[in-house]
Amino acid sequence: MEYEKCEIGKDGLLPFTFNDIRGLEKEDSGVHAKDIISALKGHVKEGYVFNPKIPLSDNNQYYLRDPGLNDKIHCLVNVIPADMISMIKDDYIKKMKEVREEASRTGLPQVIFMTRVDRACPLTKKDLHNVYKSKKIRDKMRECSVSLGVPMNCIFPVWN
Repeated sequence: MEYEKCEIGKDGLLPFTFNDIRGLEKEDSGVHAKDIISALKGHVKEGYVFNPKIPLSDNNQYYLRDPGLNDKIHCLVNVIPADMISMIKDDYIKKMKEVREEASRTGLPQVIFMTRVDRACPLTKKDLHNVYKSKKIRDKMRECSVSLGVPMNCIFPVWN
């Protein structure tokens, strides 16, 4: 997987960019946690191909030594499916915590988009207005908060 920045809006007119990094799946196919931390700090140049076994080193041509404001990430967003929270593997949780802890040390805001709420709760599937009334969704948010250490008010259940 190649590191790529995606400008949002027509002709890049909106003042933000998404840096989408596939997650921390299995060790042999996911992105190394240290690479995500390097990307957060702005040290990863566009075009870098992630290696799940060896993180980017500071002597690599894709390592940006002096990142500017536009190179750095300003908000860490994790996307987690509500119907899969209970099945997330411990090594994945460990990697996510490592990234989150570094983001916290640097003062980076963090949120979680908890997707697929319609699959996790029939009440929400029937009517999205019930998402904050659903005990199942609240329990999934709590489980996510406890597992990852993210406050409940930073977890947003969404129907995608």
